[in-house]
Amino acid sequence: MKALMLAWRQLRRDLAAGEVRILLAALMLAVMAVSSVGFITDRAERALAQGANALLGGDSVIRADAPIDAPLREAASAPGLRSTETLSFPTMVAVGDQFRLGDLRALGEGFPLRGAFRIRDADGSEHDAGAVPEPGTAWLSLAGADALGARIGDEVTVGESRLRLAALVAQEPDAALDYFNTAPKVFVNLADLPATGLVQEGSRITYRLIVAGDATAVAGFDAFAADHLGRGQHLETAADARPEIRNALDRAGRFLSLAALVAVVLAAVAVAMAARRHGDRHLQGAAVMRCLGASQRTLVVIHAGELLLLGLLGSVLGVIAAWGLQAGVGAALGPMMKLDLPAAGWRPVAEGFAVGLTVLVAFGVPPVLALRRVPALRVLRRDLDPTEPAAWAVALAAIAGLGTLMWWKAGSAALGTALLVGVAVTLAVLAGLAWVLLAVLRRLRGRLRGPWRFGLANVARRPGVSIAQVASLGLGLMVLLLLGFVRTDLLERWQQSLPADAPNRFIVNVQPDQAEAVLGFLDGRALGEPVLFPMIRARLMAVNGRAVTGADFPEGRPRHLAEREFNLSQGALERDDNRIVAGTPWQGTPAAPELSVEVGFAEALGWKLGDEIGFDIAGAPFAGRITSLREVDWESFRPNFFVYASPGALDGYAGSHITAVRADADDRRFTADLLREFPNLSVVDIDAVLAQLRGTIGQVSLVVESVFLFALLAGVLVLLAAVSASQDERLLEGGVMRVLGGSRRQLRWAQVSEFATIGLLAGAVAAIAAMVLAGVIATQVFELEWQADPGLAVTGGLAGALAALLAGMAATRRVAATPPSVTLRELG
Repeated sequence: MKALMLAWRQLRRDLAAGEVRILLAALMLAVMAVSSVGFITDRAERALAQGANALLGGDSVIRADAPIDAPLREAASAPGLRSTETLSFPTMVAVGDQFRLGDLRALGEGFPLRGAFRIRDADGSEHDAGAVPEPGTAWLSLAGADALGARIGDEVTVGESRLRLAALVAQEPDAALDYFNTAPKVFVNLADLPATGLVQEGSRITYRLIVAGDATAVAGFDAFAADHLGRGQHLETAADARPEIRNALDRAGRFLSLAALVAVVLAAVAVAMAARRHGDRHLQGAAVMRCLGASQRTLVVIHAGELLLLGLLGSVLGVIAAWGLQAGVGAALGPMMKLDLPAAGWRPVAEGFAVGLTVLVAFGVPPVLALRRVPALRVLRRDLDPTEPAAWAVALAAIAGLGTLMWWKAGSAALGTALLVGVAVTLAVLAGLAWVLLAVLRRLRGRLRGPWRFGLANVARRPGVSIAQVASLGLGLMVLLLLGFVRTDLLERWQQSLPADAPNRFIVNVQPDQAEAVLGFLDGRALGEPVLFPMIRARLMAVNGRAVTGADFPEGRPRHLAEREFNLSQGALERDDNRIVAGTPWQGTPAAPELSVEVGFAEALGWKLGDEIGFDIAGAPFAGRITSLREVDWESFRPNFFVYASPGALDGYAGSHITAVRADADDRRFTADLLREFPNLSVVDIDAVLAQLRGTIGQVSLVVESVFLFALLAGVLVLLAAVSASQDERLLEGGVMRVLGGSRRQLRWAQVSEFATIGLLAGAVAAIAAMVLAGVIATQVFELEWQADPGLAVTGGLAGALAALLAGMAATRRVAATPPSVTLRELG
């Protein structure tokens, strides 16, 4: 207890004297960087999750083919939850003398609980709908209005009811979940449904119970629902959105994880340099205490206790500063994203403390352990530095813990591994090059004259310090340059990954005898050269000869996939949006049917190469063996299928064709003219889905840029703290030079030469390492094409070297400004 009191007194004394202010500032900046990025990332992720849930109309949805029973309804009314319901089924819709098979959707009050309908009024203006259609009115989808020739104010006949068309739906909340449904869509108030007389025994109705609320309550509902789902019931979340939406949200999470990892690396660099200075400055005091009889245990308790108290103080101050910063950034970011950012959670506080204390243990405890072995003779001989074997074990264990922390925070094994390996390799290369530089300088410094000789001599005179400084500066610059690569290149590539000419009209149900006529119609509209793909409906029946049902697969997406109807297609796979990643593509027309399956789909159902999969196609059996697995570029928005069969394998089975084209958004007659000539076709307008996807990417890009900008500013401050950690040696050397007649100008030029040499070396290696690591992250983590930009690397390297020079000059300005008598008295 007495030793701990001495630790507290020593901390107060060191703070008053400025002894540990550098370490405290570095620790504060480290925790502030990690926590603030964590706060903003946490709020942004939850806001984006809410945006994604707008695709469902709520946070969770129970879909069923029969009325949903009481237990699930009671669970949906639990505290913290709101709920509503919808019913949908196909039925005939009429406007005047025009009849079409449509999709009727009866909406309960309050729907959607997330997101909003975008409706168009009679004057052509669009706005968010504040409620569902009023009783006695109906809404029509834009495609449906085109197909029926309907205008606002017309009478829409649905069953036995005649409703007034009050608005056209430009975008619906759940359109992005499954846009393959039959137009037109008719939206009515749930209270009007009984009067239609359409709800009868045997009606093919899809019932949906929609739930929204705080995250904890929704998680509890999901857990309860998963355990109480009955036959024909399925739980849906945003993860069940179409692959394009899921991919966008997954990439968003990886971008934000990268920002948090960058903050961790910067924290480690800063605290490492500051902790080294702290340990060096206590060597002399520890030697004096050894002369006065202090035991090794007492020294360890005093200095380790001071570090612990310092770590707690720095972490508390850093978290408080981060809380204030995220509040300001969040207030500005919310309106820009057009999202209500949720309040900050407490997880980033724990992360900040964990990172702060971990890096302090990793880089602060080893010098403290070395203090217990400081020889008493060091009072007279400054060249006697202690060594502590146990310090290396502590450092390695703590660094391993830091690596584990980074891996956990990455949220992606590939991202965490790429950054950890990149950091390790960069450090090794920088240390090796610094050692070579020192060997060269030892040979050259005698031939130089003036301040350059003194500056380069400083680099060569302190080999350990110089190697550590080159490595730490280079690592910090590499991380900052990586931020620049990610912000300027990866985000642009992601935004451009959705082509501007992506198809926006899917044409479904083209019969084999209509193929040529439909292609002729599209050619007459100058819509490029569309390709018709066979589409045959099938149900999964067997795997490797064993009959299977949905009950044979785990709850969630696997069971849902197994129970749904499959869209099978056939043909060649020589397409740039399908890439074989396992197995071999078929050559020509194989003798026996072969299958190529999308890799994520196969993993969900537990399928592997060589498995024989059996289907039922309208009562006729079909089976094929899996010979390849594919990665599909869903963002191409071309017709794609989870399961392809080899050419000719599906000949003779009843089916239709599908194609996709890009029509002018203002060409309102395209759909009407096509359906007038081919009434059996269904035209699916996915402009709303494309707008939702582009909006999601735009929002994520804005969040990522904001988070990276803050991380960049924090990184510059941390880099400045890291450079200033070695200023004691320069203060002492500067004082000696001033005593021997050196001018301030000569001293500053010596510093310029030293930092320019260190900065150029660190900047060059950092630029190359950042470019290589950005390429690895782009291709392996974000699945984006990468083209190296040497010009950007050279510019970044020079900018990094300049930043290191300016940071070094700013951190060591006291060297020239402090009178030599003061310097020698304080440090001598």
